[in-house]
Amino acid sequence: MTERKNINRGYKKLRVWQDAVELYVLACEIFAGMSKSHIRIYSNTIDAAHSISRNIAEGNCRRSINEYLNSLNYSLGSCGEFHSSYFACFKAKQITENDYERLDVLHFKVENELLKLIESLQKKKYTNEWQDSFAKIESV
Repeated sequence: MTERKNINRGYKKLRVWQDAVELYVLACEIFAGMSKSHIRIYSNTIDAAHSISRNIAEGNCRRSINEYLNSLNYSLGSCGEFHSSYFACFKAKQITENDYERLDVLHFKVENELLKLIESLQKKKYTNEWQDSFAKIESV
């Protein structure tokens, strides 16, 4: 696979995005082959996991810090939705304790990375360190 790079794909460098993609892959591994009787629950669980990385990417591709932070907050909401879903599946004995632990360890890591990214961007916002233009502005 050829790696294509530009400023709009900068999110791919973020550890939190990479780990969120891995979380989605793990969710697919655990839930995709499950019983057809609960397909909607499993589909929603996988979608919540997928939404985490998608919102990180969308926010990063927007140049406005406010839009980026808003997208990251959506991603954080998806983290909560995903945790609630796989926890409920565990309590209902739809996934094993081992699968729950695998999900929870990686989810906890992603959630904490996301919180740190939000905190970092909030600091940049309040200190006016955020550059939202593609143009390089030279000082006079």
